[in-house]
Amino acid sequence: MGGSGRRRSGASGTGQGGAGRSGGGRGRGGQGGAGRPADGRRGRAAGRGSAGARAAGGTRLTRRGRIVVWGAGVSALVLLGVGGVGAWIYEDLNNNITSADVDGKLGGDRPENLSPGSKNILVVGSDSREGANAKYGKDLTTMQSDTLMVLHVPANRKWATVVSFPRDSWVRIPACAKGDGSTSDPHHFKINEAFALGGSTGEVASAAACTIKTVEANTGLRIDHFMSVDFQGFKGMVDSLGGIEVCPKQAIHDEKAKLDLDAGCQTVAGEKALGYVRARYGVGDGSDIGRIGRQQEFMDALAKKAKSKLTSPNALYGFLQSATKSLTTDPDLAGIQPLYGLANELKGVPSDRLAFLTVPNYPREADVPTDKANVVWQYPQATDLFTSLARDKEVSKAQLTARTKNPVYASAVRVQVLNATGVRGRAAAVAEKLRAAGFSVVGTGNAPRTSATTTVSYPTGQERQAAVLAGWLPKAGSAQDASAQAGCVTLVVGQDLKDDVLK
Repeated sequence: MGGSGRRRSGASGTGQGGAGRSGGGRGRGGQGGAGRPADGRRGRAAGRGSAGARAAGGTRLTRRGRIVVWGAGVSALVLLGVGGVGAWIYEDLNNNITSADVDGKLGGDRPENLSPGSKNILVVGSDSREGANAKYGKDLTTMQSDTLMVLHVPANRKWATVVSFPRDSWVRIPACAKGDGSTSDPHHFKINEAFALGGSTGEVASAAACTIKTVEANTGLRIDHFMSVDFQGFKGMVDSLGGIEVCPKQAIHDEKAKLDLDAGCQTVAGEKALGYVRARYGVGDGSDIGRIGRQQEFMDALAKKAKSKLTSPNALYGFLQSATKSLTTDPDLAGIQPLYGLANELKGVPSDRLAFLTVPNYPREADVPTDKANVVWQYPQATDLFTSLARDKEVSKAQLTARTKNPVYASAVRVQVLNATGVRGRAAAVAEKLRAAGFSVVGTGNAPRTSATTTVSYPTGQERQAAVLAGWLPKAGSAQDASAQAGCVTLVVGQDLKDDVLK
């Protein structure tokens, strides 16, 4: 994310490259609490957009509206363009947007940009758990992430994909600077822990940096920009519009989300609206996957209601104030004009080429019976999805659904581990990590010769199992070998396999 400092005029579009540069300028109090002390505000520009989806009472909002609303600043810009909001409030709204520098926090071990001209934008729904947010997290003192997704905008701007990451995804968390001078050790945990680790001192930049590092390490996608949308700002957006109508088919009673809601259509605002998008355990199957679907539906309704308020200056201004105050981005996106540029790019994407996907996954309990709380990503399908986006190749929801039928669990893969590093005990160490992930290790030993690279080989009939194992390992391919041991997959550990071996 190129550029630095507080830019007060004219740079258009969005940068391509790192993830956030210096975000100088002045800080902001009152919105987001401790999440803002080291960050700044900047950027102004102007622009006018098109009406997009119809107002309430018209047809259903297109899927494009979901992206626009989840990126609260982008939503504000579309509304600015449609409503022709005057310059007299432009400066005020522009200065609400906070920038956070992450470039110096990401290190040099990052994925290569395989598709110049494309953009990967990380969107985080954040919650500091301080002030008005404190009631939503017992004994939680750090910043939290409730929603995590990546928006991929291709180089040709003819399609777009949003990939949602279940927050219970069990993934590798790389070493992260915690903001207090200490660094966490690499380990496996829920993906949303990354935001809390980096944000342990309340600094958005560190929270975003750890999340970016985690997403990059587990997907191979290079993140170019990020947006963080605060819970309380979301609530303000809903309240400014007079609430949003929801129609739950069953009553919802979720103590953790502080929500008691009767079945049937009703208007929710304030804490109830916030509780509705956070609710999980008191509705449906209690999964994070179900919550993702409800959040998308709510965002549809929110954007539709916002469009209907374009003729109400007070409601529109309140909505834009909350939207922009809730938003922290990397410096290249921290302004009205770059956000408007992003919205303008998205508005040209046909609705049938805008895909909303969830990372293929299954309950971790299938591999580790004692873990009933988390999910693991389904391989090789998750790897295939990320590789396609990294290479700027479109993946539709129908294609992904077809590919993810009948998953092969890690627990169904029998593995022989051979050491080709020349380092004593390496096969045993890797085998231990594979067992912890649920794989069935049938034996260990030494390869006949050393090898710089890690390989996966398999006999006839073990193609799918080999693809699963290769998907768990960074940069490891698989190949059929007529001499491979029957009934299992052979992993030859090369010198390139790092200690934190599994994704």
